[in-house]
Amino acid sequence: MASIYELKPRFQALLRPLVKTLAAAGVTANQVTLAAAFLSLLTGASIYFSPASPRVLLLVPLVLFLRMALNAVDGMLAREHDQRSRLGAVLNELGDVVSDAGLYLPFALVPGLDSRLVIVAVVLALIGEMAGVVAIQIGAERRYDGPMGKSDRAFWFGLLALLLGIGVTPGWWSNVFLGLIALLGPITIFNRARRALAEGT
Repeated sequence: MASIYELKPRFQALLRPLVKTLAAAGVTANQVTLAAAFLSLLTGASIYFSPASPRVLLLVPLVLFLRMALNAVDGMLAREHDQRSRLGAVLNELGDVVSDAGLYLPFALVPGLDSRLVIVAVVLALIGEMAGVVAIQIGAERRYDGPMGKSDRAFWFGLLALLLGIGVTPGWWSNVFLGLIALLGPITIFNRARRALAEGT
């Protein structure tokens, strides 16, 4: 199944001039990784303390876009500017799951949203990322298969936050949104595990 992740090469091409500038200025991949995590956690905390605030929810799509850009930048700094490190690999993977949990779980407190669906969707997302990392242990490449990868979650949660932020009343449609994210979680886990096993044999 298609995933927004497949657009990453084009996105990276747009960011490459910025990455070169950052590298020349001495910015490191690990600094960018930590900045992305901090931005996500700060936004999640804002939702936690003001779950009914339209202003906070309207910030979420922008923050998610910035986070995706930062995630692309840190990878390019590491690969294209000789900044790969064991610490960087750990920070990259942990930063993603911590950011997802910290940013998305507070949606469970947003009035009108089904907290159970939010929690299920986030837990399945974290398992999906684990499935992608486990691939390395069996000799395969890190798997990013969809249909509900990191970029896809960012899109759907960002759209949900945008609709709520502009005043659309949550209801059956928001349950469908969250239910879809949760439903595609196990499919993503299965796809990553299956392709990792096929590659690792």
